[in-house]
Amino acid sequence: MWQYLKLHEAYVQGLLDGKHGELPAGRWAEALAFHETQVRRMQHERSIHLIVTMFVALFFLLALGFVTVHATLPGLIVVPLLLVLTAAYFLHYFRLENGVQRLYHLGNRLAERAGGVGARYDDGRVAPFGAASPPGSP
Repeated sequence: MWQYLKLHEAYVQGLLDGKHGELPAGRWAEALAFHETQVRRMQHERSIHLIVTMFVALFFLLALGFVTVHATLPGLIVVPLLLVLTAAYFLHYFRLENGVQRLYHLGNRLAERAGGVGARYDDGRVAPFGAASPPGSP
C-alpha cells in the first residue's frame, strides 16, 4: 500500500508540475475527483491499519504481562516476536498517516487549479486560493 501511495503522490505532483502534459481547464475537476477517490481509499486503509496496530500492541502487552507473572519458554519466545511485529505495524502506520497528510496538501493544490474555493496550508501558513502563495511554496 505504501508503494501505491507513493506512485499516486508522484502522479499528482507530475500533473501539477506539467510533467504529464498540460491539462485543459475543465479537466482539473476530474483530476481532483480521481484524487479524492484515492484519498478515501488510503483513509480506509489507514483506519484498518490503526485497528490492527492497536490489537497487535494489545496482544504484546497481554503477553508481556503474562510472561511477567508466569515465565514460560513459549511466552518468552512470543513476547519478542510480538514486539517486533508491533514496531513494524507502528512504522507502517506512521508512514501511511504522513503520506495521507501529504495527499491532503496535493488535493488543496488540485482544488485550486480546478477553480474551487479553499486555501492552501503550506509551511504553517494559510493562503486562500487566488492569494499570493506563501514564500518558498511552489
